[in-house]
This record gives sequence, C-alpha cells and structure tokens, in this order.
Amino acid sequence: MSKKQNTTLKELANHLNLSISTVSRALNNHPDISASTSDKVKRLAKKLHYSPNLFAKGFRSHKTHILGVIVPNISHYFTTTILKGILDESETLGYRVIISESKNDDQKQSEMLQTMIQFGVDGILMALARKTRSIDDILEVASRIPLVLFDKVSDKIPCTQVVINEEEAAYYAVEHLINTGKTRIAIIKETEQSFNSKKRFQGYLRALNEHKIPIDEKIILSTEDISLEKGKMLANILLSLKKRPDAIFAITDSAAIGVIKALHKFKVNIPEEIAVVGFSNSIHSTIISPKLSTVDQPGEKIGRTAIKYLIEEIENPKDDMITKTIEIKTNLIVRDSSFIP
Repeated sequence: MSKKQNTTLKELANHLNLSISTVSRALNNHPDISASTSDKVKRLAKKLHYSPNLFAKGFRSHKTHILGVIVPNISHYFTTTILKGILDESETLGYRVIISESKNDDQKQSEMLQTMIQFGVDGILMALARKTRSIDDILEVASRIPLVLFDKVSDKIPCTQVVINEEEAAYYAVEHLINTGKTRIAIIKETEQSFNSKKRFQGYLRALNEHKIPIDEKIILSTEDISLEKGKMLANILLSLKKRPDAIFAITDSAAIGVIKALHKFKVNIPEEIAVVGFSNSIHSTIISPKLSTVDQPGEKIGRTAIKYLIEEIENPKDDMITKTIEIKTNLIVRDSSFIP
C-alpha cells in the first residue's frame, strides 16, 4: 500500500480552477476574497485533508508561530506546572510549542538550541542546565531570535529573565523558623553556584544576620545532587554533630523530605526537636508525615509570564537585546513540620 501524499495548495487550486495565491488568501481569511470563494476553498481543503506546511509558510512570512522550550528535567513536578502555564498561554495567544529536555547536560542543551533554530522557531524559552559552562552558543542564539530565560537563569546572559523572589522567599522561610524559637538553623543547598541556590543561601544568611544568630559553617551543607537521598545523607551528618541543629532549611522539597525520613529513622520529634522547611510545594509535601512547610512557587504563573514576554519581543522586535528581570512573588506555606498548633 503506497503512502498518501499531503494535499498541496497547487492541487486545491487545480481542483477549483483558481490561482494558488487566491486559494492561499482564502484559507487565511484575506478580505479581498469573497465569502463564497473562501467557503468553497475551505470545504475542499477539509474534504482533501489539507494541512498547511508551517515551515514553508514561515519561510515566506519569516514567522512560524512556533516557540521552542528547553527545560533541564521534563518530569520534575515544578517544571510540569511551568509547562502547563506555557502551553495554556501560548495556545491562547495563537502559538504552538516544541518542548525539549536538556537532561541538565550543557552539550545536549547546545544541540537543542541548534535544533530549535533549524525548526525555524520564532523565539525560545529556556531554563538553563545545571552544568552550563559556556554561554557562547546561548548568546549567539539570543543575537538572532528572542530568548527568555526562566527559573534557572544567569546574570551573564543579556535577555529577559523570569524568576521568583528567591532570596526573599528563603529569608521568610528562615525567619519563620526563628520566630518559632529556633536558633540553630542548618541549610542544605547546592554545591554548584546556580542562581537559585546562591540566592536562597543569601536569604538564609540575611535572616540569621538580621536576627543576630551566629553563622556556623558546620551546619551549612552542600551537595551537587539536591535529591531525597542526599537529603537523608546530609541529615545523618547533621544528626551526628555534638551540637545538633534545631531546624533544617532545605532548598528543595526533595531534600527536605529526605531529611524528614532520616529524622524518623532516628526517632527525632518534628518539629519539637528539629523543625524542617522545604522549597517548592511539590505534591509530595502534603503526603509526607508530618506535612512539610515549604515555599510555594507559582509555576503556572511563571510559565504564562515568560510566554507573554517572549511573544511581546517577537511581535515588537527591538534592535538591541533586552535585559530585564521579572520577579514573581512566592508564598510560605506553614505546615506541621515547622509549627505546633
């Protein structure tokens, strides 16, 4: 059985004894085409299952109405909430989206950027891979088409960046622990100097300094893989100290849940002996017992905001690259892991 060929504009035109340009304008609701001709063309196009070639159309108009999205980990809960916002908003604004995953690998990230360019996308939304070493390829793409970074960003890349109030969010999380009477607060953060980890650590330090609580390097722990397993492992280190912390702030919910599991293993009362606060408000934060206090990141809002700014730059191009940061506010959700009702 031979493969079916896609119906072309030329075939539609031949069937109707019209010019290709007339058929094209009829399909695009051009005001010069009469309602009867437009209706006739559209009925035949539907009957013959005609689908426009977006890439050919983009080549002619210099616009495909397709956006590229690159994320480090497509299965991460917070990322899925951002992607929902991106998909919903892009559909509303008349754009299609191609989503790709860098798997936190900068080489794959570079490949994805080039693939997006080859697909002829009008612009790119991207959260940087954790191990992004060189930004040369990113700068090169940003000089050609609009680029907006979100969540995982870099102040070395001159473009629009959509982030949450990382430092302020961490500050309020740690201040909450201080207000409950905790004075020896540990932090679990990333080894890599990522934007997110750096800002959250700054918020942690600012809260301690402003409340005149001494900073102890022994309870500042870092890990490259800020996961549940590493949360458990680092909690074990904190529990082995002669002077244990009375609270632990982890910069991800995964690590915080790992901490809770370790505390359960050693029969530590939460939050009486050691309180725990995470960051993300993942679906697991309410499944664990006690329920995890955490910073809620509005993923859908981040996605919608990032798309709006990208499309604004696509539809209103400027000669110079735009450099600005849009900060989305978060909310601290206090639950049983840090507060006794």
